[in-house]
Amino acid sequence: MTAYAIAHLRTTDAPAEDEVLSYLQRIQATMKPYRGRFLVHGAEVEVVEGSWPGALVIVGFPGTAEAHAWYASPAYQEILPLRTRHIDGDVVIVPGVGPEYDASATAAAMRAARDRTAQEAEDRAQSGRPRTAAR
Repeated sequence: MTAYAIAHLRTTDAPAEDEVLSYLQRIQATMKPYRGRFLVHGAEVEVVEGSWPGALVIVGFPGTAEAHAWYASPAYQEILPLRTRHIDGDVVIVPGVGPEYDASATAAAMRAARDRTAQEAEDRAQSGRPRTAAR
């Protein structure tokens, strides 16, 4: 299933450093062996809720194994400091959902798990209470 490497980078209005430009020139080649491709890169974000200081980058991979392999690869690790020395950010790898995904089914499963946990807690609490004698 498709996976994504997502970066929230806190960029500044300062001119790009040579190391950052070198990173940009070289990153594509590091993704190619893992079939990664940019889905979002350098686009201006439109904030519709909250705040979003910085830039968004999304790279798609065939799966989480490829995304992790790319990030850990010697080729990417070699160029990573070229960016991190100049741009702060957060990077996550997350699996996508398939075309059959249904959020209402997720809500139903979460509701059932919540209710089951509450019932188990109630059962434990009642089992610890002393029994009243029958009259």
